[in-house]
Amino acid sequence: MKEKVVLAYSGGLDTSIIIPWLKENYDIEVIAVSVNVGQEENMVEVYEKALKSGAAKVYVDDLSEKFVTETIFKAIKAEAKYEGKYLLGTSLARPIIAKRLVEVAHLEGAKYICHGCTGKGNDQVRFEASIAALDPTIKIIAPWRIWDIKSREDAIEYANKNNIPITVTKEKIYSVDANLWHTSTEGGDIEYLENEHQNHVYKKCLPLEKATNTPEYIEIYFEKGIPTKINGKKLSPVEIVKVLNEIGSKHGIGVIDIIENRLVGMKSRGIYETPGGTILYEAHNILESATLDKEALHFKQMVSLKYGELIYNGLWYSKIREAIDAFIDETQENVSGTVKMKLYKGFIKPAGIFTENALYDYSISSFGDSELYDHKDAQGFINLFTLPLKIKAMKKINKENKYEDIS
Repeated sequence: MKEKVVLAYSGGLDTSIIIPWLKENYDIEVIAVSVNVGQEENMVEVYEKALKSGAAKVYVDDLSEKFVTETIFKAIKAEAKYEGKYLLGTSLARPIIAKRLVEVAHLEGAKYICHGCTGKGNDQVRFEASIAALDPTIKIIAPWRIWDIKSREDAIEYANKNNIPITVTKEKIYSVDANLWHTSTEGGDIEYLENEHQNHVYKKCLPLEKATNTPEYIEIYFEKGIPTKINGKKLSPVEIVKVLNEIGSKHGIGVIDIIENRLVGMKSRGIYETPGGTILYEAHNILESATLDKEALHFKQMVSLKYGELIYNGLWYSKIREAIDAFIDETQENVSGTVKMKLYKGFIKPAGIFTENALYDYSISSFGDSELYDHKDAQGFINLFTLPLKIKAMKKINKENKYEDIS
């Protein structure tokens, strides 16, 4: 009886050629697992393509809901961004996919899991770290680290040689990762820093030149940091992201062009489109600014940076991530209410905060008189606050005077 390998199968260039390559180089049965996390592909075609490419069995699972509730919503509450910009679209999907790969490996009695990640990318670490955390006995096959194919051009030639249908060409050689949350585009002319990225790379967003000329107001309601309604209408988690993707797209919101520091040590450039996510992060940030006290907010901002790094580095299934979640959940107890925003030509403008939990108090923050705050109180506070500065300055003056007396 042949050994089995579970392949993370997307139907793209890399995983399409891996099936025949595995059969050529291993006496092994290939079980393809295709996880739908909202990438808007025809999953029936993906299923049939895997079988035609030589898979013995194919699993197709829609885990979009889990993707949103188990990773995306946690990231929103934490406002996790990698290097202050990237909303972690690829990174957040990997733990969901990896968990399903391990589940199928257990169902099928497979000792191996195979992925199509390159040896230069972050995803190889994310998949393998998650798999190791869930079942360290499973062995990994990573073709890009061992086969003779050295480039995407080589991969295209291998696919053509084996009559494997692909959509990538040597002219349009971008590497694209898409899901419900985002689309990332890398490779090709984007790899040259002197090149402006072109509008044809966009998959989710309209370029600013084609964005609507009509501003739009939207209202998002949060319950303990989790979005539940748009414009007063309660929607499912997946519907919330889809609706905001559509709204954000037509206003050209959510496109970033960044150079990031990969986990494996090199820098890379990517074009990321996250229209709905950008709106949700901004709305959450606006609401949190009104409902979270200064010390908790400032400490959470530091924690958010670490949380983003953990997600980016593939450490979702780690104790520290779970511990940070506990802290984040505590900070979200009063992050409930509605945020109104104006969207226009790539910009998001706050247009109103409606919450019973606001720590902002007009009677105190206003320039007018207040029972809880007397303008005269500021003098004593400033005297105490500036005391260390005064002491330092006095010491410096005394020292300089001493030297002058000696001379």
